[in-house]
Amino acid sequence: MPPTRPEWNQETGGLEVAKAFNERVKGKTVLITGVSPESIGSSTAIAIASQGPKLLILASRTQTKLEEVRDTIKNAFPDVSVRTVLLDLMSQEAIRKAATEIAQLTDKLDILINNAGAMTSTLQHAVGFIEAQFATNHIGHFLLTILLLPQLREAARSNPPGATRVVNLTSLGHRLSPIRFSDYNFSGNPIPDEEKPPADMPEMFKGKEGEVYNGYVAYAQSKTANILFSVELTRRLEKDGIVSYAVHPGSIWTALSRDLDADGEAAMRKTSPFWKNHDQGAATTMVAALDPNLDKPEGVLLHNCQYWNPAPHATDPETAMRLWALSGKLAGWSIRLHTAVADK
Repeated sequence: MPPTRPEWNQETGGLEVAKAFNERVKGKTVLITGVSPESIGSSTAIAIASQGPKLLILASRTQTKLEEVRDTIKNAFPDVSVRTVLLDLMSQEAIRKAATEIAQLTDKLDILINNAGAMTSTLQHAVGFIEAQFATNHIGHFLLTILLLPQLREAARSNPPGATRVVNLTSLGHRLSPIRFSDYNFSGNPIPDEEKPPADMPEMFKGKEGEVYNGYVAYAQSKTANILFSVELTRRLEKDGIVSYAVHPGSIWTALSRDLDADGEAAMRKTSPFWKNHDQGAATTMVAALDPNLDKPEGVLLHNCQYWNPAPHATDPETAMRLWALSGKLAGWSIRLHTAVADK
């Protein structure tokens, strides 16, 4: 079925959506990554908190920012239990530590919202020498999700099938690049035609001639990975009552673009005729996480609170399985100890 409310659109707010599906929040445990003040993450957290979850876990890399959001929520909703966990998606050691802390906080996780993201125009690397945007936006969340599957599965045992959700934030920018299996790290390896950006890519995203690294293409690759990850998660876990959706939250000016240079900022500002506020930016995430009409998936990507058609390279099942194998390799298959899905 399509989402419950066909009238919801780019102007709908996250608080409105959460209120409409309050029975899917009350008494539940929810984890949100990438939470900082005045952000999509904090607006998502506030929307969830407004409907009385049992436990709200906020994860991000800066303790002071986590505490500021926690205090804002506690002032508005003093009865809500809010815990914070440090999470640096650039470090797999830090991700494993965070997953251990989360497991100590709860044995059940009803909703996981992989909201954190990075965007940069300069080549950077995470620990382990993985290109930073691919590492943060996809590999880090891949590892965290796999490590938390025991908690997701435990929640699914008592939830309606499909009500236990993993939501991956992506972008319509995924259209600019497939997964570059031949050179995901932008090392200069030859790229076959099927892994290249589309020929009609807008001029402002083509980068400088002769440069191997293109930050826009790297970002797009990571956003394609977010959608493919949801495709493969649902294929593997729907039988357990767990489904996954990818969400384009819309155009919202956030700290995500803090590392862009002046040209990059100007290019991004030209990408949308409508810029959302943070509450509007949380709305589609709320639909993906809560709408009971989505218990049985009929699509994978949502935008403006409705299903949206992604680029074909972001939904191909074989590509999704291939990305899963690459992600497992880059994350280290020691996570096999945590879940049987690792080698299926």
